[in-house]
Amino acid sequence: MGKILHVIVGPTASGKTHLAIEIATKLQTEIISADARQFYKGMDIGTAKPSLDELNKVKHYFIDNRLPTDYYSAGDFERDALSVVKDIFKRKKNVVAVGGSGLYIKALCEGMDEMPPVDFTYRNELIGKFETNGISWLQEELQKLDPEKYGKIDLNNPQRLMRALEINKQGVVLSKPKAPRNFEVRKYAIAWERDELYKRINERVDQMMEMGLLKEASQLYEIKECNALQTVGYTELFDYLDGKTSLDRAIELIKQHTRNYAKRQITWFKADPNVHWLLPNELNNLIVNLVQIE
Repeated sequence: MGKILHVIVGPTASGKTHLAIEIATKLQTEIISADARQFYKGMDIGTAKPSLDELNKVKHYFIDNRLPTDYYSAGDFERDALSVVKDIFKRKKNVVAVGGSGLYIKALCEGMDEMPPVDFTYRNELIGKFETNGISWLQEELQKLDPEKYGKIDLNNPQRLMRALEINKQGVVLSKPKAPRNFEVRKYAIAWERDELYKRINERVDQMMEMGLLKEASQLYEIKECNALQTVGYTELFDYLDGKTSLDRAIELIKQHTRNYAKRQITWFKADPNVHWLLPNELNNLIVNLVQIE
C-alpha cells in the first residue's frame, strides 16, 4: 500500500480534532494541523486548540508555531507542511491532517499558485488609509485598479482587499510548477444535521466563555489590530472591551458569526467532490476499516 494523507475537514465544532486523534492513534502516526488560527500562540481558547492531554496523546505540528503579529500565508504553510509530511512519511505509512481552513487544506493537498511576498511599507500605507477613510476607500481603490478582482472578492473583508491591492501593485502573478504530491489524499468530514451542529456551536461558545475566553481576549487586546486576531471570537470581545457593546450581546454575536462561518465552511467543502461525508454514527466503522486496510 502506498503512502496516504488522511485529511479531516468540515465546519467548526463538528468534532474534527477528536476524530483526527482517534485515527492517528489507531494508525500510530502524527497530525498536521491545517487550522489557520491555531498557528498562533496565545489564541488557545478562542481557536479551540487541542487540550494538553490531546497534544500529549498524538504529536501535532503547526500549533503555537507563530506569534499573532507574524504574517503566515497559505503558501508559507504549503512549503512548511509538505516538508513535515515528507519527513513523517520516511517513518510512517500514514499521516493525518485536520482543519477547517479550506485554503490551507487546498495548499497542502493540491498546492498554491505563487504569490508575491508582502510589501510591508505598502501594507502599512494601506492600513493608514483604511483607518483614516474606512473600508470604502479600499473598495474604491480596488475597483479602480483591478475591476475584475473587485467583482470576485469579499468586499467586506479589509484584509483581503489590502492583499488584493498589494498583489496588483506588484504586477502579474506568475504561476509556478506545483510540488508533486507523492502520496494519496483521502478527505473525510462529519455530516451533522444543521440544527445539531448549531447547538454544538452554541454550547462550545458557552464553554469557551467559562474557560476564560474574555480573559484571553483581554490579554491580546493591545495587539487587536493584527491580522491573526481579525476573527470570530475575538473581534466581538474587543468591541465589548472598547465599550461598543454589552458582554451578553458580544457572546450572542460570537455564536451567530460562528454559525455563519460554519455555513461558509460547509459550502466550501461540499464543493470538493473528493470529500467523503460521514454521519456521526459511521465514524467508528471508518476507524475500524482504516486499521484493517492498514
